[in-house]
Parts: sequence; structure tokens; C-alpha cells
Amino acid sequence: MCLKNNKNKLLSLLIVSFVSLPASAGLVIPKGVPEQDIQGGTLLIIILSILCLILLGIATYGMVRFKRYQRAMLNSDQRLNFSLWASGDEMWDWHINEGKLFRTNSRGTYPLSNVNPNVFPPNKQYIHPGDIERVRTKLANHISGNTDAFECVYRLRDKEGWRWVLDKGRIVIRSDRGKPVRMTGIFKDIQKLKTAESELEIFAKSIENISEGVIILDPQLNVVHVNPGYSKITGYLPEEVLGEKLHLTSLSSTLIHEIKRDVDSHGSWRGDITGQNKDNSMFLAYITANCIRDKDGKISNYVAIVSDTTRRKTAEAKLLKLASTDSLTKLPNRNVFFSNLQTCVDKKVPTAVLVFDLDDFKKINDSLGHQLGDILLIEIAKRIKPITNNLNTLYRLGGDEFALIMEKTNDISAVTAAAKQILKKLSTPFRIDKHEFVVAGSIGIVLYPDDGKQPETLLRNADTAMYHAKEGGNRYLFFSEDMNKKAVKRLQVENLIRLGLKEDYFQVYYQPKMSFSDGTLNGMEALVRFITPKNGLVSPGTFIPIAEETGQIVEIGDLVLRKACIDMKRWLDEGIIRGRVAVNLSARQFNLPDLMQRIDRILHETELDPHHLELEITEGTVMNNAKHAIETMHQIRDRGIHLAMDDFGTGYSSLSYLRKFPLNTLKIDKAFVDDADSDFGKAMIDTIVTIARNLGLSTVAEGVETNEQKAFMTEMECDVLQGYLYSKPLSAVEFSQFAMMDKMTTAKLPYEETA
Repeated sequence: MCLKNNKNKLLSLLIVSFVSLPASAGLVIPKGVPEQDIQGGTLLIIILSILCLILLGIATYGMVRFKRYQRAMLNSDQRLNFSLWASGDEMWDWHINEGKLFRTNSRGTYPLSNVNPNVFPPNKQYIHPGDIERVRTKLANHISGNTDAFECVYRLRDKEGWRWVLDKGRIVIRSDRGKPVRMTGIFKDIQKLKTAESELEIFAKSIENISEGVIILDPQLNVVHVNPGYSKITGYLPEEVLGEKLHLTSLSSTLIHEIKRDVDSHGSWRGDITGQNKDNSMFLAYITANCIRDKDGKISNYVAIVSDTTRRKTAEAKLLKLASTDSLTKLPNRNVFFSNLQTCVDKKVPTAVLVFDLDDFKKINDSLGHQLGDILLIEIAKRIKPITNNLNTLYRLGGDEFALIMEKTNDISAVTAAAKQILKKLSTPFRIDKHEFVVAGSIGIVLYPDDGKQPETLLRNADTAMYHAKEGGNRYLFFSEDMNKKAVKRLQVENLIRLGLKEDYFQVYYQPKMSFSDGTLNGMEALVRFITPKNGLVSPGTFIPIAEETGQIVEIGDLVLRKACIDMKRWLDEGIIRGRVAVNLSARQFNLPDLMQRIDRILHETELDPHHLELEITEGTVMNNAKHAIETMHQIRDRGIHLAMDDFGTGYSSLSYLRKFPLNTLKIDKAFVDDADSDFGKAMIDTIVTIARNLGLSTVAEGVETNEQKAFMTEMECDVLQGYLYSKPLSAVEFSQFAMMDKMTTAKLPYEETA
């Protein structure tokens, strides 16, 4: 017992000493301990020391391994964080039974808030509504074991909005019964990829749907891709050309290599080509060729855009032909005439120009219709064209006007021979639609460079010569300086008319009309007077024919009608006149499509009652197109306006038409009144008055200047007389005075003072 206790003490002491002392320290043995006990304890101590050393080594090794594990885990987390940060991906961990969803990214792992375990998919609130069903279906298929993995592309919401992601996952833990317990996965932000994919898809669809053909070639000019547009243009399907050389068989190898050389050098080539279709038909195309280079600057592909220009080029050719060809006669038109004449001038070669038209062609159009007139022009072109050759070209300038350019000649005999030949061909009767026409022409001739240095001057001078040739009819005239002076005078008058309309140089004068029954003022005729500040009075015989030709007569006619209505309304309001004011309508005015609107507007503006207006028209005006004239005249009469036929008996009136015209008055021309002292004149006046009386029309004798003429007209019972015997045309102020004197006088004497 004592020994046992000693041993225990010794062991405790040794342990304490072993632990507390360094290995190099000696052992101190208490006194009174037996030696054998000491030896046994020493052995025990040694054994225990060895065991302690072993345990200490194991602990140290475990500690080292633990630290290594900690370090490896730290490095693994860092690598994971770095990987997620670098890739932009996120991991997710779904604890299905617990209804928890964790996300791991470069910032760490965190649970997804507001996850409802009863909602499927668990992140439904973050998925785009349009993608939820697709995600749900694919996720359900994987959970049920129908697919090895879950993979889906959809839109996920973040702070910046909706972004496309690629989501992949797999069940990693199932229960003993096979139910999914845990699922992990990763999703990648593919917004940029999706955008690029969308752009590529749009680009691809654009290429596939554009009408132009697109060809992509490799560096050896083998076809690697064509779009449907190429197949539509060339007829070749993609499978027929892929891997083959370029199928534009009409292109020579030389041209192809030239195109390639330009593209290699400059990066592009553009130009028109003619291609051959699969069915051997030809097509026109505009090619744009470019090259694509890789990052090293080497050409990886060639791209060519083929635009089919067949229709456009054909249309352009047609338009060019239309622009240079007269649509009716198929002759070169006015534009080509000027262009070719300019070429002659530029080359300074002697040239003769013959310009001609038909005499009285308007009567043919008005009497038989424009359609028959057009046929006549076509036949004229056919008849005269055979006299042309390489140096002589026939043109239609417009209307019934033609021109012949004779290049490299100023020979008078050759030019006159051509002119005579044209006149001869024109004078030969034409038979069209059971009608026979004998037409005459007038030709004006100019010579370059004598009669002008520019095409415009030459044509103007030729027109001048032609205009003077018409005075004799069916002849030709060479241009002279005297003709030019007359043409210049005409142009001056035309410009003066234009200025007069602008500056109000046109005035209205009134010639009184006296009643046969009581000799009082019955009305008046409005007459236009052109009075300029510098040139004074311009004769109506000078400016009216020019105004008729230029169309300025329409504006003059409106001006006269408006002023006459204004004056008449004032005189009626003042009570100094009764009857009507008569205003002449020119042929151009009468044939205006908006004539009635013009008349209505003026009557409305001036507030004149239509019953106080009379319009005068000539025989020629109404007989040019009798049917149209009757319709227009009825429209005038329906408004209460009176109608008078001026210069009756001087034209070619038809009595059958005369009875259809809704007239009120026939005016006996001054020529018959002047001839009243002859048997023929008396007979004509008697006939006109008789016709008027039988038709229920009143008569007006104009130009009465003598008492003998007045007496005869009284004997013939002419209703109204006007002329210098009573008064010359008076200004508005003068006519007011005349009307007031007439009103105050019960018995009117001839107004000889103004005769």
C-alpha cells in the first residue's frame, strides 16, 4: 500500500516534472523512496513520455491539416468569388422542402427574400410574365424526371430592369423515395448576347427579305451564301451555286478580275452590268462589291449586292424616248429640234431651217373634231418624212407646226426645192374617214449663220417668215430684216398689253344706242380703249388681234365686263338711264370652260341685275362649234342676260342653226349700213330685218353716220340705231352727261356736235 502510494506520487511527480520542466533538466527523487520503486517508476515515466510525444505529434499534425483545410477552403471561396465576379454568373441553391432559395455571387451567399414555398417556380415574381409558363414547364419536366437537367432562357428582373439570362440547374439530392430535396444551378447574364443575336437576326432577315440579290464569296470567289433575292434575279437556287464560281455568265473573266482588283485595292466597286439568267434571258443590274477583312487585315470574304435595274432602265429608255419623241406623229420633238440645231451651231456648219404649219387648221379641228385633226397630222408626217435623209430631219414642234433641218447646206436651190416639195405634198388631197381634205401650208425659211447665231433666234426668225408667208397662203418665204422689224413691233405691243393690264391702262368707253320708236336713249355698247401715258391711244385694230393670239384677250374681256357692270349699276341707281349695257365676248372668252362662273362672279361683285346686261357674240364664234355654242347660250339666257349676234351676215351663218340660237337681237354690220344707198345693200338690210322679225328678234343697226342712213333704217323699221350720227364712244363721265341730257329732253335731236 505504501509502495503503491509512493509509486503514484512518483508518477504524479514525474508527470508534473515532465510536463513542467525542459527535457534537459534532471530528476529530483525524494528521500526515503525504495530503489526498485524508483526503477519501476522511471520505466513508466519513459513509456508515458513516449505516449505523450505521440499524442502531441498527432495533435500537431491534426492542427496543421486543419489549418491547411481552412486555407484551402478560403482559397476555394476566393476562386469561386473571383470566377463569379469575372464571369458575371450567379449560383443558386434551392432547398425544395424548406422553400428556401439562396443566391451566390461575387459578393457572397444570401437568401432570396419573399420566397413563397407554395409558388412555382420559386422566383416567379422576378420572372417576366411572358416567360413564366416556359420556365414552369421546363422546371416541372426536370423535377418529374423527364429531363436530365433544367435549362431555360428567359427575362429576369433586376434593379436596371428586365435582362435576358441563361438558367441551368440539376437535382442534387433526392429523398429515399426519390422526391427532390435540393436543386442547384447557375444562371448567366446573356443580355448583350441576346441583343447581338437580335441584331444578327434582324440583319439576316433583312438580307433574306430584300429584293436585291446578296452574294457572299470566299477569297477564291467561290459562293458561300446567296439570298432569295439573288435567286429571283438570276433564276439560280442556292444549292445550284453554293461552292461554285460566280453565276453571272455574261461577265467576262477579265471584267471579274478587274472588279476584284479594284475591291482589293480600294475596298469597293460599283457599276452597271448585263447578266444572263438561268433561262438564258438577259437582265440589267447595278453591282456594289465590297470586301471583308479579318483582324489581321486579310480578305476573308467578298460581298456583292445585285440590284435588278432591268425595269428601271427600260422605263428610263421609254421616258427618254417619250421625252425626245412626239407621241402623236412619232417624229423627234421640239427638245430634240433645239438640241440638234445647237449641235449644228456648235460645229459651225451651214444649216437651213424650214418651219411650216397648216393654213386654217383650227377650222378643221373645230368643225370636224380634234380626233380627225390628229389623224391628219399623222398622215402629214408620214407623207413628208420620206423626203428626209441623214442630213435632213423632220420634227414636230407642236400643234400643226413642223420643222425641217437641212444640215451642211445653204444652197438656195436645194432649200427652195425642199420647200416646194413640202407644199406639193401638203396640197395633194388627204382622204380620212370618208372626208377629203385639201390643205395648204406656209413655210418660213432661215439660214445659219446669216439669219441668226443661236437656235432660239433662228426659230423666232423662221416663225416670223412663216407668219408673213400666211398673208399670201400656200407659199414659202425667206426671212428678211423687214419681217423682223414687224415681229419686234408685235412683241412690243404684246409687252405693252401686259403692262397695260398691270397698270390699268384699259378704259371702257360707251356708244349710245337710240330707240327707233321714240328716239330716246335705249342703252349703250361698251368698247375697250387702250390709252398709254407715253404712246397715247393704241388702236383696237392693233392690240386686239395680238391679244386674241396670246390669250390676253380673256383678261381684257373680264376687265371690260367688270367696269361696264360697275358703271351701269351706278347709272341705274342714279336713275339717269334705262335699258342694257352691251359687252362683246371674244371667241376665246366664249369657249372658256369656266365662262359662266366668271360672269356670275362679276355680277355678284358689282350687284348688277342680269336683265340689264347684254352680251354680244360674233357669227364665227358660235359657228365654230354650234352644239357647244347653243349649250353656252342657253346657260347665259337662263340667267336673264340678253344675247346679241354681232356682225350678222358677214360670216357663214346657217339659218337652220340660227333658229336654234336663243338670241334676243341681231346686229346689222356697219358694212351693210355703209352700202345702204345701193340696191344690194338695201336688199341685204331688208333680208336681215325680215329674218329677225320672223324669229321674234330685235335689230340694231351699227355705224349709222348720215341722215340718209337713218331714214332708210327707219323705213326698214330697225329697232335700235347707233353710230356717229348720235355720238362717238364716250368716256364714263361724258356718257353720264349724255344720259342726263337725254333724260331731260323729251324730243331728241341728232347729236351732231359729237358726230
